[in-house]
Formats: sequence, C-alpha cells, structure tokens
Amino acid sequence: MGRLEGKKSVILGAAGQGNMGQVIAKRFRDEGADVLVAGRKEDELKRFATEISGHYALCDLTVEADIQALAESAKSQMGGVDIAINATGVGFLKPFLENTREELEMMAALQLTGPFQFYQAMIKAMSDNKPSGGSLIQISSATATIMLNDHAAYMGTKAATDHIIRCVAHEFGEHGIRANSISPGLTRTPMTAGVDQVPGLVESFEARYPLGRIGTSEDIAAAAVFLASDECYMTGENLQVNGGLCLRGNPTRKDQELMMGAIAAAS
Repeated sequence: MGRLEGKKSVILGAAGQGNMGQVIAKRFRDEGADVLVAGRKEDELKRFATEISGHYALCDLTVEADIQALAESAKSQMGGVDIAINATGVGFLKPFLENTREELEMMAALQLTGPFQFYQAMIKAMSDNKPSGGSLIQISSATATIMLNDHAAYMGTKAATDHIIRCVAHEFGEHGIRANSISPGLTRTPMTAGVDQVPGLVESFEARYPLGRIGTSEDIAAAAVFLASDECYMTGENLQVNGGLCLRGNPTRKDQELMMGAIAAAS
C-alpha cells in the first residue's frame, strides 16, 4: 500500500510539462493518492491528467472565482480534499530600484493574495471531510530565508506566504489540518532550464551546497509525500529541501565572476 493510499489531493501549478507540480503529482499517484491537477493551460492539464489517470481543473490563482470553482471541482470529481499544494510561482528578477508598482502588484496577486485565498478555499473543503483534517503545502523558496540580488519582490512575497502558512497551522491545528512550506534552492525544472547556459552559474551554486549538487523536482516531491502522509507530526514549519544551501547562503555576483574566471582559465 502507498503512503497516500485513498487520499484526495489538489496540486495547483501543474500545467507546465515536466514542471515541479507535475513531478509531485506523479509521485502522489504512485503513492496511491487520487490526484487533481490545476493551472491555466487546459490542453496540457487534460493530457497530463489522462497520463496519470487523474483529474484536472482550470484555475488562475489571481482570480478568486477560479479558486472557489477549483474547490468545488475537487469535491465533485474526488469527493473532497485531503491534501492541497500550491506549486505556482513566477521567476521574477529585477534590480530593486527598477521594480514598478504594477510589477509589485502582479507579484502580490500571484504569490500573496492568490495563495491566501487558495488556503481559505482548501481549508473550507477539508473542513467538509468527516472527520475533518488534511495537509496544506506551500512550495516556497530558500530565497525567502537567505539573500540573493535582484529578487526582492519574489523573495518578499514568498516569505509572506511562509508566515501565513504558520498562521494557518496555529489556527487550524485543532481541526486536524497541518500546514507547512517546502523551500527548494536552485532546482532543475523547466522554469530554470536556461541556467546551464549562464557560464559559471551552476558551478557557483554547487560550491554553496554542502551536499554538492543542485536540487531536483524529485527531491521536493519526496518531501511533499512526507508532509502529506499521516505519519507526519509536523505543522507550521518550513522544510529547507535544498541540500544545505541555507547553511552558507546564495552565491553573490562576485562568487559567480570568480567561478567564471576559474572556468575560463581551465579551458
């Protein structure tokens, strides 16, 4: 029997082929969960849901009505919600002084307001369970804890959702609902596919990882299985699933320049 046998799971942010949300969904399916994947691209969601014998629903996290409809879709397609994961995000990088109000509002809508309303809708759906209870999981980022240049809007909104997760854990633990974050570091996903083309970037990160390699989506999926399973006696925590990156901190521009120089000298 799988560790998630009989669990009903919603994974938002699984509309990109091979992305972290899809890797988590496959692992959950393999562990016995019923899986509903959600996002904004219907063709890919439909294809992937068929591949894993799951369900899908369209949902734009910045649209409150979509979030409410997602909760209703999960109840109608699976009969309820035991596990809800927000794996959405956008890799927005820009120098601090150049961030515009419109960009800040965009990041807040996607990585603060939207997740807040997602938690609200999923908690209500979990509360319909008899007995009530469940697991909320937010995919955060190591950069919500440690510094990296040109990421202020991204880091700030991720850090905000980490703290909201703690609030959920505090308030809804008495209902059997756990809430935790997972913080990857630099991870090989479709969103980061271009990092290998930047001279010295991967090497400068690997030098900062005590475990000597950057992460994979499978690393994150393994952590998500634990947090979603009944064996998890943890709530309000932020799991740093990043090979020890937070022990040393992200590389600086100077680190990258030094690494590029070393690569050039060796070639």
